[in-house]
Amino acid sequence: MEPTQAVKTKWVIDEAHSEILFKVKHLVISTVTGSFREFESTIMTDQENFEGADASFIAQIRSISTNNSQRDEHLKSDDFFNASQFPFLSFKGGSYRHVKGDLFELTGDMTIKDITKEVTLKVRYGGIAKDAYDNTKAGFEIEGLISRKEFGLTWNATTEAGGVVVGDEVKLIANVQFTMEV
Repeated sequence: MEPTQAVKTKWVIDEAHSEILFKVKHLVISTVTGSFREFESTIMTDQENFEGADASFIAQIRSISTNNSQRDEHLKSDDFFNASQFPFLSFKGGSYRHVKGDLFELTGDMTIKDITKEVTLKVRYGGIAKDAYDNTKAGFEIEGLISRKEFGLTWNATTEAGGVVVGDEVKLIANVQFTMEV
């Protein structure tokens, strides 16, 4: 007799109740916040707390928004993301493990342009609830830091005082809700 494998549940991101943000220093004195408005994500799991889950995420670079159209177009250009040649940013989770309480750690491969690096993100699991339409939802708050230069996003300029226009460290923030597929 062959061992039975646990049935995996598929969860799909609820775009209407999710946001994908990034923050980066500008002139070293302030922070600019941006977001991706078009994205997809799925989670496959056989655990109620999602431990050991397989997660994937894709954002469309053309959907980047910093609430400044000139800056957004610059970010989509060859100086930064080169959206015409590399239209997507992606993340493929390899490990999702419990740390303590509602805290987890998600490690996986992030690809920006044609560069893939391992990234570890902190996850706060919000739990599971039913919505008004009897859909089962799960919520997560995710944070992490990456070096934009490690992903080929190297454009910068120097101010008269010798400072840089764009910081290297980028803070990633995702407040996301997933719906269980039935």
